[in-house]
Amino acid sequence: MPINLSQINTLSFDCYGTLINWEAGIVETLRPWAIRQQVGASDAALLAAFAECEPAAEEEHPGALYSDVLKDVMSRIADSFGAPCDENDRQALASSVGAWPAFADTAEALARLMRRCRLVVLSNVDHASLRGTLPRLKVEFDAIVTAEDVGAYKPDRRMFDALQAAIEKLGVSSSSHLHVAQSLYHDIAPAGAMGIRTCWVDRRGGRGGGATPAAPEGVTPDLTVQSLAELAYRFEDASTA
Repeated sequence: MPINLSQINTLSFDCYGTLINWEAGIVETLRPWAIRQQVGASDAALLAAFAECEPAAEEEHPGALYSDVLKDVMSRIADSFGAPCDENDRQALASSVGAWPAFADTAEALARLMRRCRLVVLSNVDHASLRGTLPRLKVEFDAIVTAEDVGAYKPDRRMFDALQAAIEKLGVSSSSHLHVAQSLYHDIAPAGAMGIRTCWVDRRGGRGGGATPAAPEGVTPDLTVQSLAELAYRFEDASTA
């Protein structure tokens, strides 16, 4: 059944890809390495390599900090193109997260949504990296759950178990909670499988590819929007209906 947004009082968000334009940040970091090593890869090819290498590194090292995972990702990307990388290249990707830009609509939309809902972050990241990001979002979150806290990475259900625990700690019922994310693979599929209602922010306009792995077959979000701004408008419309 369609979601009645007037009954939703808590929103949880994936951060990177949903609030933060991680694809722009990833390409900006990888491009200098590619030029220096004469890797003739397009931006799309670099992002596709990231989409393949990041989940593999997270699965192999579920307890590692995301900054350390990204060092491994850089090595895997270099290997996939048959090119070298050094510790400076590895560190450049590992330390880049806090500099990745927010989407243009993020800060304003979050401020509008905060007037109606509690806001929670569920992110495949470590706290040190997230500290660089939070000022770009310009809101105070009611709870934050990271991979560093859980010792696992989405789509591992332990991340969503931790999210549900955080939601319960806020005194929120599951019927009043909506999880918002760009990644069908990392978020929408596993959350939906656990009965968590989901909103897909289709940042790529229905196009596959990018830094996100392909989604499993048959994934169906409860709500789809094209941007965070659209979600804010929908909440405002629901409150005045």
